[in-house]
Amino acid sequence: MKKKSLLLAPLAAIGAVAARDLTQRDHAILRNFPVLGHARFLLEAIGPELRQYIVASNDEERPFSRDQRRWVYASSKLQNNYFGFGTDNDFEHSAGNVIVHHRTFGNEYPTHGAVGQQARLPSAKVLGGPRGRRHAFRPGSVVNISAMSFGSLSGRAIEALNRGAAEVGCLHNTGEGAVSPYHRRGGDLIFQIGTAYFGCRDEEGRFSLPRLKETIASAPVRALEIKLSQGAKPGLGGVLPAAKVSEEIAETRGVPLGKDVLSPSRHAVFDDADGLLDFVELLAAETGLPVGIKSAVGDMGFWERLTELMATTDRGVDFVTIDGGEGGTGASPLIFTDAVSLPFRLGFARVYAEFARRGLHEDVTFIGAGKLGLPDNAIVAFALGADMVNVGREAMLAVGCIQAQKCHTGGCPTGVATQHPWLVRGLDPVAKGERVANYVRSLRRDLLKVSETCGVPHPALIGPRAVEVVDNLADGRLLDEVYGYEPGWGYPSDVDAEEISSIMAATDEPEAQTEGPPETAEEGAPSDEMEGDLPEAGGD
Repeated sequence: MKKKSLLLAPLAAIGAVAARDLTQRDHAILRNFPVLGHARFLLEAIGPELRQYIVASNDEERPFSRDQRRWVYASSKLQNNYFGFGTDNDFEHSAGNVIVHHRTFGNEYPTHGAVGQQARLPSAKVLGGPRGRRHAFRPGSVVNISAMSFGSLSGRAIEALNRGAAEVGCLHNTGEGAVSPYHRRGGDLIFQIGTAYFGCRDEEGRFSLPRLKETIASAPVRALEIKLSQGAKPGLGGVLPAAKVSEEIAETRGVPLGKDVLSPSRHAVFDDADGLLDFVELLAAETGLPVGIKSAVGDMGFWERLTELMATTDRGVDFVTIDGGEGGTGASPLIFTDAVSLPFRLGFARVYAEFARRGLHEDVTFIGAGKLGLPDNAIVAFALGADMVNVGREAMLAVGCIQAQKCHTGGCPTGVATQHPWLVRGLDPVAKGERVANYVRSLRRDLLKVSETCGVPHPALIGPRAVEVVDNLADGRLLDEVYGYEPGWGYPSDVDAEEISSIMAATDEPEAQTEGPPETAEEGAPSDEMEGDLPEAGGD
């Protein structure tokens, strides 16, 4: 009797599902194929996971391929991040492959090859130096943490990023969500001023200079960045729903608890390039800090007007952060992610050219963002004239992101892009902070190794004629030809080049290897990475 009941129970459940499917009017598939039709929706729901772990090839998946994720994961764990048996890139049939020109003869520079080696790599330019800012400084790292706010990322993820930044001496951009307690773990900060003026606003949401000064006085802020737009959602504002506005987020951002938090699409303090420069000079005079702007690139009229004013007046920005339209950590409508604002290389090259034509490029620090946390992309950025690169999603991968692409849902399974207490609890900020530090070290080491093979001591000195874009084994053009660069573009000034060469000569002694030696497999034996610690799972 008991066995019969056990059999009837699932049959009754199936019958109930079938009855519901036959009577509902939302899905034709379920009306025509009751019960069985649910398999289609199940497969659709787990499709991204199936493609990520089973279907996609090593070099196919986007936004980050399996090979790219594996390199970040292995680097962050101090595992062997080399690749064997040749490239996965399809040179025969694909376009846009980047080839770096090595030099057969040239100056010899020490090899920065040890896994986990510090690989000190300061900026070739002094931030704020050309305009005489009181607190001008030379950034200690050309690789820095991109703008990601507390609120979009969890507190523990922010803490891990800041701990990692502190360990390797790089800058950590706060994002527009202000300075949270998790930004105060030792890492130097770039404070981002967004359109809602979080962290520097009055009770009505207007910009407040006294509040900005209070924030700067209470945190290790080294520079200010005015956010005009970002690659993930250029020209759009943002909404943080009331349900996600915790007491901690409300206090950090200076907003009411339990209400939707709106970020306008435009600034209220200024409405043109002239007003922007007035605001820049006000902030620099009142704080003494270097002041720059961050923007995705669309209409070039703004950049033409900005450079014209900088060339003809005594006002100017200290740095320009160009964000690629490839889309970043911010969630946005698909049309904005896919089709609004230029990809990094095109956008950066056009903006750099505007500054260079007016002779301003040597006095401005250029920062690139948009999937530049991979060595090949970063080398192209430096060859085009970038002085530093910001890493966002790659740093998230180092913290534990597995590219689940649930950032916009609040359901990030690894606790990185969520505020859900249960999901966040699994992220250890101390351990993940060490992984962030390892990743930054590894990227700087690879940048130095490529610089060495190009015969220069620093990636800022590589230049656009050392990198070629190859299409289908039939055509190859150097970067200066591809992007219309004139002779001398893409480099720092002669004075800056000489200074950074001297600095590198004084600091190029290999440092002691950090704890955790590389896990190098014997020839023919599987590495730890191959034995089951797959990159996708290994991200966590």
